[in-house]
Amino acid sequence: MKQHADGRRVRGEKRRTEIIEATLRIIERDGVAGVTHRTVAKEAGIPTTSTTYHFASLDDLLIATLIACARDMATEVYWMIDRARSRGSGGADEVAALLAEALGPRRGRTMAEYELYLLAARRPELRPAARRWLDVLTSMVRHDDEVAFRVFLAGIDGLLIQGLIDDEPPTAEELRPVVDYLLKPR
Repeated sequence: MKQHADGRRVRGEKRRTEIIEATLRIIERDGVAGVTHRTVAKEAGIPTTSTTYHFASLDDLLIATLIACARDMATEVYWMIDRARSRGSGGADEVAALLAEALGPRRGRTMAEYELYLLAARRPELRPAARRWLDVLTSMVRHDDEVAFRVFLAGIDGLLIQGLIDDEPPTAEELRPVVDYLLKPR
C-alpha cells in the first residue's frame, strides 16, 4: 500500500509543479492580475478543480510561485558562485552574465518575479515568501561586510529594474564594470 501512496504523492507534486509553471507563464504574459484558478487551469491544460485542490486560495498559489522562483534563482546563484570559486574568479563576469541572461532571454521571467515581489509589498501575507530569496542568498554567500553585501544586493536589484525598462537589454560586457564596482566597494 505504501508504494501506491508514494505514487500519488509524486503525481501530486508533479501536478503542483505544473500549476506553478503555468502561473509563471501567465504572469509573464498578463501580469499578476491575469492569475485566476480558471486561467491557470486553462494554461496548464487541467481542470479548474485541480488548481483549487492543490491551492485553495490565490494567495496560496502566489506564495508557492514566489517560493519556487526563490528556490530556482537561489539554485542558479549557488552554481554560479561555485563556478566562480572553482575558476578563482571574483564573480563579476558570472554575475554580469547572469544579469544579461535575466534581462535578455529570460526577461519575461524576471518581470514576473519582480511583479510578484512588488505584490508582496501590498500584501503582507506574501512577504515571507518574497523575503525568502534574500534569506537564501544571504545564507549561501560568505560576506564579511554586512553593509557592503546589502549595497551589492540593492545594486543588483537596481540593475535589474533599470534593465527591464531599457528598450534594449544591457549586455554582460556593459554590466561588468558596474558589477565589478559593486563587488569591490571603495
